[in-house]
Amino acid sequence: MGLHLVPIVLPVCLVLSGFAIAMESPHYAVVHSESDFEIRLYGEAFWASALVQRSSFQNSTKQGFHRLYQYIHGANLNSARFPVTAPVLTSINPTTANGSVCYVKIYLTAKSPPQPNSELNLEIEKWTSHCIAVRKFSGFAKDDNINKEVEALMNSLNLHFTGNTSITEDKLSYTIAQYNSSRHQAGRLNEVWMNVPGFNAEGCSNYRRNY
Repeated sequence: MGLHLVPIVLPVCLVLSGFAIAMESPHYAVVHSESDFEIRLYGEAFWASALVQRSSFQNSTKQGFHRLYQYIHGANLNSARFPVTAPVLTSINPTTANGSVCYVKIYLTAKSPPQPNSELNLEIEKWTSHCIAVRKFSGFAKDDNINKEVEALMNSLNLHFTGNTSITEDKLSYTIAQYNSSRHQAGRLNEVWMNVPGFNAEGCSNYRRNY
């Protein structure tokens, strides 16, 4: 029997003008769980992606999100507006030829999202089904704490999957997922994501993203 991917509606809400709005997230199923991390199987999904020259993690994320925000608020060929979703991703791979850049991404609920206006320099990505190792952490994701969280996830994977050197596709590639707006102070949720194509579960294909 195949795994059932469920839509996730976050209990964490974005508060605008006094109203709480639940945000939709991409569908996934948990295929492995430990006390300090879990492995999720994500289904097919569309993401809008902004290529950003890396300065600091925080500045790069802010610059990329500004362009993505314009896209979901009508700066596209259909002048369509889309709901705010979570998380906002910042994907980094320092070993590539484009090691001085990162990709900031948001999940799109539309089945056929329109192309962005050309001046935004965005791409629409279609993810196929694949597995991701996830470590949660609280507070604000900042330049001075994300490396510690990335290292902690890598150590956990090495501990639990000793001998499986192919569990991750690239030990230096990672994504920081942020679920809350900057105005949200308490109960913040962030995650470190790493692709784990070497994990043996139905649907965990050797999928590679462009970061």
